[in-house]
Amino acid sequence: MEKIRVFCPASVANVSCGFDVLGFCLKEVGDEIIIRKSKQKGVKIISVEGHRLPSDPRKNVAGIAINSFLNKYPSNFGFEIEIIKRIKPGSGIGSSAASSAGAVFGVNKILGDPATKDDLIKFAMEGEKFVSGKAIPDNVSPLIYGGFTLTRSIDPIDVIKLPIPNELVAVIIHPQIEIKTLHSREVLKENVPMELAIKQSANLAGMVSGLYKNDYDLISKCLVDEIVEPHRSSLIPEFYKLKDVANKAGALGCGISGSGPSVFALTKGNEIAKRVADEMKKVFKNHDIGIQCYISKINPNGIKIIPSK
Repeated sequence: MEKIRVFCPASVANVSCGFDVLGFCLKEVGDEIIIRKSKQKGVKIISVEGHRLPSDPRKNVAGIAINSFLNKYPSNFGFEIEIIKRIKPGSGIGSSAASSAGAVFGVNKILGDPATKDDLIKFAMEGEKFVSGKAIPDNVSPLIYGGFTLTRSIDPIDVIKLPIPNELVAVIIHPQIEIKTLHSREVLKENVPMELAIKQSANLAGMVSGLYKNDYDLISKCLVDEIVEPHRSSLIPEFYKLKDVANKAGALGCGISGSGPSVFALTKGNEIAKRVADEMKKVFKNHDIGIQCYISKINPNGIKIIPSK
């Protein structure tokens, strides 16, 4: 294989009750990455379309992730990378994860799949570490495994792929402001009261059970964030109003997507999803903040190879 083009979907991390461990990927929005073999060893990023990002592979998460990959699986040739960036950096829907995971996925395919899925997560996490200061798996894992994932451990990597209820649909509202993951982590408390930790653990366990049982009522009860949302919500314009109108319109639950500013809602079926999206968009009708809205089924496959143009 001399060249590959991959689709790298957006993702939602934390999902209210699973801070740093739970995530799912979307079907309808994502980046594309083109990777070609090069006679010159190393990684060269020849173009980034859509958003301004560094082309230096030491400062671009795609280059950082690939170099981490090549440290374990060296190659006698190099790679040229083109990134078509449709996920805005700092949006809270896994922009850096898409670049990191998509890059190592593509290089792995060109080299004949020497790396395991867990290897790929580990390499992609190096890109995540560069932008957030911490190697976080919750956006990366669903891109590599597809669907809903729970990352039980990062040393060693241990990811559990969870079932997806048939009618589960995600709504994403992205206010057009940027919140860097590094900054959004700074507002969090180092210590969590025991009472809140117990509630959060119970909701995470209930969420996993709800996904396995196809139990939408249980999923709805468990979409509660006791630990992170109270601190990060102040960074997101109209957050509690968004949450209120989403729930009144029939959402199973609503919360912060990753580090924000995007807000997600989960719904049962497309009809409710459209109604929830319409009500959430109305919140910003008289604001000077632009928004993007996505309605998407949960993507069961994650990153995929697409035909080259």
